[in-house]
Amino acid sequence: MNSSKYAVTFACYNQVDYTRQCIDSMLQHGDDLSRVVVIDNGSTDDTRDYLQSLKLGGLIFNNSNLGCGVAWNQGTLALQAEWTIIMNNDVIVSPGWIESLISTAERNNLKIISPSLIEGPLDYNFESFAIDASSKMKNSLRIGGKHAVCLAIHESVWMDIGFFQPVPKLLGYEDTLFFHEVDKAGIAIGMTGESWLHHYGSITQSAMKQERGLAEKDGLGYRYNYRLLQQSWLRRKINKFNRKREQKKWHDTELAQFGMTMHGLRINNTFEWQ
Repeated sequence: MNSSKYAVTFACYNQVDYTRQCIDSMLQHGDDLSRVVVIDNGSTDDTRDYLQSLKLGGLIFNNSNLGCGVAWNQGTLALQAEWTIIMNNDVIVSPGWIESLISTAERNNLKIISPSLIEGPLDYNFESFAIDASSKMKNSLRIGGKHAVCLAIHESVWMDIGFFQPVPKLLGYEDTLFFHEVDKAGIAIGMTGESWLHHYGSITQSAMKQERGLAEKDGLGYRYNYRLLQQSWLRRKINKFNRKREQKKWHDTELAQFGMTMHGLRINNTFEWQ
């Protein structure tokens, strides 16, 4: 795949060790760092020195933590491409993950697509697992499936619904609002079993909670952010019920066919399939 067809962007806020692991995994699998834009949201550890040592396609230093929405928009506009991959910095990529994402989306006329995930500690051989899982679940799709750990977005989406809401105080609710607009516009979206990531699990969010004296179970964003969806209590409950029903259908179908699903949690050295 011509690397000019896509760009990759992620935001970071401290947690330099996770950012380094993410970049190292990209380099290990031959990903072109000149197609990667990183936005640093005011890190105070060694993140900035590390990022400056890399030959990235773009590097933006914000003076303070402007939130994911602002950073994702900055990265998307700094290196514009037909496909923009928005991702977390606390992930490990697998061989051919970009090509698999985009080619699957194009074959199935999807405008937004996410890879499959394993979340939790990296206490297993992820590369070996990902190669086997990608082969086994190559033709498996969750139409309508989505998550914000990683998503490849076609340029037409920006024209249809715009970008992420650039409001720092949303503190992680930007993806919910974006997906809400995607649903309203009827944009085709999905999740593929051909591309896999390991996700350590909301490392930056956890660090920000700790800074604010919040418990891990507490929400980082404003508790009434849901009002921005402009949905009634009943509509939210119905939507939640429908999402859980669809999730169970995917889980049961994939588990019966493959003995695994597109979303696994790593707990006590075993996989729990979601």
